[in-house]
Amino acid sequence: MGSLKLPPDVSPRIGSAHEDGRATIMGIGKAVPPHEFQQKSFSDYYFEITNSNHMVDLKAKFANICKCRNSISGEKTMIEKRRLYMSSEMLRANPSIMAYNSPSLTRRQELADIGVPELGAKAARKAISDWGKQASDITHLVASTSSSGCMPGADCELARLLGLKPCTKRFMLYQTGCHGGCTALSLSKDLAENNPGARVLVVCSEVCTLSLRGPSESNIGDLVGQAILGDAAGAVVVGSNPTVDEHAMFELVLTCQETIPGTEDALVSKLREEGILYTLHRDIPLHVSSSMERLVKLLLKETMAPAPDLNEEVFWVVHTGGRGILDRIESKLELRDGKLAASRAVMRQYGNTRCSSVILVMEEMRRRSEKDGLRTAGEGLDWGVLVGYGPGITIEAMLLRALPDKTATKLNTQVGHW
Repeated sequence: MGSLKLPPDVSPRIGSAHEDGRATIMGIGKAVPPHEFQQKSFSDYYFEITNSNHMVDLKAKFANICKCRNSISGEKTMIEKRRLYMSSEMLRANPSIMAYNSPSLTRRQELADIGVPELGAKAARKAISDWGKQASDITHLVASTSSSGCMPGADCELARLLGLKPCTKRFMLYQTGCHGGCTALSLSKDLAENNPGARVLVVCSEVCTLSLRGPSESNIGDLVGQAILGDAAGAVVVGSNPTVDEHAMFELVLTCQETIPGTEDALVSKLREEGILYTLHRDIPLHVSSSMERLVKLLLKETMAPAPDLNEEVFWVVHTGGRGILDRIESKLELRDGKLAASRAVMRQYGNTRCSSVILVMEEMRRRSEKDGLRTAGEGLDWGVLVGYGPGITIEAMLLRALPDKTATKLNTQVGHW
């Protein structure tokens, strides 16, 4: 693997386990709601719960989106199941939510005010436990969601639920979209590296209370959202200069962001009286993959010498926006089958969970790497790229460095010695 070029704050020192002062992820957690829906039967459930079975042609189209093909890309969605915060009982008790154009923002927001911090707190507790410290040791909180918009915000309720200190510095990111997880991680990097001793809790939590609604023949883009979105929360603890009792898994090395010119109307989410409405353009996979190719060149080919092999030397943590987008990314970057396995696994289990998805993918990769006894949480590799994309169209990417897993390294050394 080539070494990084100048500037020196990017270049790792030979022999060091991690770069002093650089932000690292030291704990990861996820949480999903208990209500699970199988994708193969979701079209029947969806049209029944929304009293829309009379829309026979639209139901057949929706079944095709759910089970076989994504109408944006023409590719199979590959989603097997999803989790939703709202149960069948909750939906039946709130019929205004299930009507396509019914003014229901107040009730939707009431549900989000509870669901977003509740699910986020579950993920946060797991991340803090994984970190091995106490909630009282957290100095900063960064919360992100596209499912709410209130004051005091979900960050304040999260702090209360978790028992964070009153002096904890809070940052609330609303409506950043599917790349919000990357934005939150970028902010945590700046906080950790510019506040000595800081321990930053990042919580990304999404529930579909604002966007779940009945079908409409006039807005197929919104119908696609009903077929692929799921609810989940992801959390990480970020800090610099880990102590002897903290285990750093990933360094957050470099970040970059690009808004693709001329795509303002390609991926749109608007908050209206009836909640959030989506507009999705069929060229989203093309735009995302082309922009990602440029960002990968910026992060890897222009900062590392020699340029790394994208298959043999790089792991990938990519937002689960849809199979068509993942397929196009693989093709554009000439990645072999299996390089996006963690992203595809999360998509199969949970669908598109918006800003929380990159953390779920990171946790899936970490879990698989530990199970296989690999030397790092990045599939045994040192360098990786984390990518999110959302409205704008905005592409956000981060260069990661996976640090050796002490247990796996020790075990591999012992096996080699035997």
